[in-house]
Amino acid sequence: MSTKVTIQDIADALGLSRNTVSKAINNTGVLAESTRQKVLEKALEMGYKQFSYANSVADIKNPSFTKAKVSGEIALFTGIFLNNSHFASTMLDKFQHEISVIGYSLTIHRVDANNFADLSLPLTFRPENTKAIVCIEMFDQQYCEMLCNLGLPVLMIDAPVASYWRPLNADILLMDNFSDIYRVVNDMSKKGITKIGFVGQVTHCRSFYERFMAFREAMYINNLTFEDKYCLSEVHPHGLEYKDYLFKALKKMKELPEMFICANDFVALDLLYGLSKIGIECPKDIKLFGFDDSPESKIMTPSLSTSHIHSQIIGYSAANLVISRIEQPDLNYRITYTETDLIYRESTNV
Repeated sequence: MSTKVTIQDIADALGLSRNTVSKAINNTGVLAESTRQKVLEKALEMGYKQFSYANSVADIKNPSFTKAKVSGEIALFTGIFLNNSHFASTMLDKFQHEISVIGYSLTIHRVDANNFADLSLPLTFRPENTKAIVCIEMFDQQYCEMLCNLGLPVLMIDAPVASYWRPLNADILLMDNFSDIYRVVNDMSKKGITKIGFVGQVTHCRSFYERFMAFREAMYINNLTFEDKYCLSEVHPHGLEYKDYLFKALKKMKELPEMFICANDFVALDLLYGLSKIGIECPKDIKLFGFDDSPESKIMTPSLSTSHIHSQIIGYSAANLVISRIEQPDLNYRITYTETDLIYRESTNV
């Protein structure tokens, strides 16, 4: 009887660490593409059977590793225009490459206000040729439930907050929304920064909610007092630009914290606008921390401390989840997180 091949066996055969091999096989972490390919080819050679997305290991130029090609479309549904500042622009490039290697094409469908209101599908969507749906910036719970009832595999890249108590029949992919915020609060507390607030609409999506909860938990773990008066986390009035809402909200605050943790970089940019209008300088008077490591975070003044998300890894992971769901529709639904990296810049003056 043949012995089952393990990740450690592959690591020993290549002279690599078990962690490196695990990253390659599971499409997680930062890894050189050449290393990843070497690991996957060795795994196939040794008869490793535990790939969650075996097709991703195929080198299109090497037929010995390639399954028979499939065909069909994977439909991307999005509620916003995905510009170059959005992490999805890079993520989709990797995702499209991975699915095209085995024969799938990507179609993109913008869901507008009328679609949301009527629970209708975009006119460009062709269900008869669609093998799966991927959702980005789709945070209307009722609409997402409708998509999940179409009889197609669905992957949510982030998801509505209501999906916590009304679970969707879908896989969910998120970045790690906790670790870096824990570290930031811990690092700041060691420097005597104890008055910290949170800015961002908590109920906007699961990621914003998780970042807020990470902030609260980090305050508790570090024996710091959580103060509602330092947080701007409610839904802002309809018709008012977010930066204008923040400016008005800041003027009403009787006391500012020493630091704001923001739900993402663009919240931090809007907050910086409001702070400057009331004469508060960053980082001299207050520190800021964002999330996503957007291109703007590097060039704004001051440059923004943030959490870097690995868009390419998200793309690989999204392909992994979608293809494995197409091939094995009876799998339990999965919630997957990809790692992030803490980046300190001028806005925290560390």
